[in-house]
Amino acid sequence: MKIDRRSFMALMAGGTAGTALSPLPWKLTDDLSIWTQTWPWTPVPGGGPVSTVNSVSTLCSGGCGISVRKIGERAVKIEGMKGYPGSDGGVCNLCLSGLQLLYGPTRIKTPLKRTGKRGQGKWQVISWDEAIAEVGGQLDKIRSERQPHKIACISGSGQGTVPHLLQRFMKVYGSPNFFCTPSMADSYRLTLKMMHGVPATVGFDIENADFVLSFGSGIIDGWGQSARMFKAKSRLEDNKGTLIQIEPRLSSTAAKANQWIPVNPGTESILALGIAGVIINESLYHKKFIKNFSSGFDQFGQYVTANFEAGDVALQTGVEKSKIIALARKFARASKPLALCGKGQGTTPGGMGEFVATHALNALVGNINRDGGVWAVPEPDYIQWPTPQIDDIARNGLKQGRIDGAGSREYPYADSLPDRLPGVLNSGPDAALEVLLVSGADPYYTMPSSQKVKEAFGKIPLIVSFSPWMNETAANSDIILPDHAHLERYLDIPTPPGAHKPVVGLSRPVVAPMFDTRHVGDALIMLANAVGGPLADAFSWDDYQACLKDTMADKWQALVEKGFWSDTDYTPPAWKHSFKTDSKKFEFVSEKISLKSLFARIAPEGDKKAFPLILIPYDTMRLANGAIGDPPFVIKTVSDTILKGQDILVEINPATAKSLGLSEGKYAKLSTPVGQVRVKVHLFDGIMPELIAMPRGLGHTAYDNYLANKGANVNALIGPIEDPVSGMNAAWGIRANLVKA
Repeated sequence: MKIDRRSFMALMAGGTAGTALSPLPWKLTDDLSIWTQTWPWTPVPGGGPVSTVNSVSTLCSGGCGISVRKIGERAVKIEGMKGYPGSDGGVCNLCLSGLQLLYGPTRIKTPLKRTGKRGQGKWQVISWDEAIAEVGGQLDKIRSERQPHKIACISGSGQGTVPHLLQRFMKVYGSPNFFCTPSMADSYRLTLKMMHGVPATVGFDIENADFVLSFGSGIIDGWGQSARMFKAKSRLEDNKGTLIQIEPRLSSTAAKANQWIPVNPGTESILALGIAGVIINESLYHKKFIKNFSSGFDQFGQYVTANFEAGDVALQTGVEKSKIIALARKFARASKPLALCGKGQGTTPGGMGEFVATHALNALVGNINRDGGVWAVPEPDYIQWPTPQIDDIARNGLKQGRIDGAGSREYPYADSLPDRLPGVLNSGPDAALEVLLVSGADPYYTMPSSQKVKEAFGKIPLIVSFSPWMNETAANSDIILPDHAHLERYLDIPTPPGAHKPVVGLSRPVVAPMFDTRHVGDALIMLANAVGGPLADAFSWDDYQACLKDTMADKWQALVEKGFWSDTDYTPPAWKHSFKTDSKKFEFVSEKISLKSLFARIAPEGDKKAFPLILIPYDTMRLANGAIGDPPFVIKTVSDTILKGQDILVEINPATAKSLGLSEGKYAKLSTPVGQVRVKVHLFDGIMPELIAMPRGLGHTAYDNYLANKGANVNALIGPIEDPVSGMNAAWGIRANLVKA
């Protein structure tokens, strides 16, 4: 049997991904427990009865259902919760290691006030009364000066009671500047609003599909509900289904797919439209759906066939014309074809052209709201609070408009555009914002062009963090009002991205709070009472738990008894009831958006002569890349082809490396128009020529010695690029250069 280089690389990478389903991680965990026994902060459980508490983890975006084993009052082990929708006994690495975040040294134990320069690490311990009085006093002062629009809030999510409490606080206070950290979920939400006319969460019935076309989605690299996706991939295999992975780098998902199709980065939407063109030209589309339940097909078809002929698409994407045609035919002729996108783990929003083009493929084959297809899942509508009363100060503040321009004529489809905030602050007056509240997010680390973020936020006189851990944003804040940790608090977890059934999980206290911390919901109630007036009236609950119980109403009992509420009988509506657009049909074309601007190719930032290569980020299950950094257990599992000592390794094709005089394991200087960093070189056949791949999740400057100062933060090297339709960040990479150090 002959094995070529590409097959060998796929075999090796596939083996790496497969270890997540083998006993190896559990043996490694046993080794790690021995390694960690010398840590001074390692908890030693005392005696007491053994018990188990079911909860839902808030550490990952997928919301893993977990069962926590306790001895006495101390949590000692985390496992997956059997029967939890989606994960059903599975659990991701981050949630599995959650005890280290609970008991580790990065916890913030009490309210803190900065005494040195930002980021210097000099703090004064203050009481909750002092902290609330200081922050509340400043908020009251700004409001009395009739400048309420000069405070802003960044939330890690827009879903659930805490983000809604934050949004309610901002509205009644009088500021329109509430921001959410954007992701693929936001892009899909906008896609469904544009094409279906409904507010919904996207769901993928991968388990029942028979041909999955993935445009860069890391299905087994942490995309969506990671535990569910592993099982869905296995079921797809058991059903003899096909997974086609389209991306420029051989990820674990690509290695485990039936076929990996390398594509020039940034051309995924072009390839999707090329496939659509073949389906339309050869009349392979679903005749009944197109004729009776869609609008704008003729205009869409004419534009696509005229501008995305398979031969032209081949030249732009690097995918052979014959492959494009064959792929289109296989997809259209499958019984239950499904196309999806959202690069890597889906933590960045991406370009709307890619999402619309991919979703159009599902419409062409009529696999919308059907088994094995893509579903528009209604968001659980349980937050029904009384409309708050606002005064003249708030009304005038809200009329000032958002600082990021979201919802304006320029960005009519956007709710919030946090990645625009640094540019606005850096180009405007120093007093554009007076206060920034941050909850569940770490913008100093996760936002693109980190140095510009630091410069912009440096102009804000007061930054308040609610983080339970000393992350980068907390380290650069002025006052910290520490939230309880994930296993010490109540929180509702609405339907995660990709889930195809409405579900609400309950994260509940497994242990009593260890330190002088307060639930962020309680802190908001305290701040509202400190400011008084309409704010106090709008936050009349005794505490957050009372708010949550009142909000969940008839769902509360199920949440307490089972740990979740789920509409298990949910099935998507028939086509004639699925669409709420003006035409009451699926809309291929929007009257408000030109197809030319929607599908315009998004080029990477930088001059090709000065930066002849392209840097792309990639995700791995071993590294968290959001608001929470990895605990030591997870860092210990990172391969030495990613991190060796303190050095990050970047992947480059051997042929490209040879032309640059670079060799395996040697130091090099990686530079982009945004910044530069020292790296080590890793030769990898599984990446297309003239590309450099760098992992997300390293380069932290905060947390502890096990995570801080290891590698580099790829966000510091890539700047944002505005999507022409959504205004969200559509950057998929950046031009770069790599030379010997």
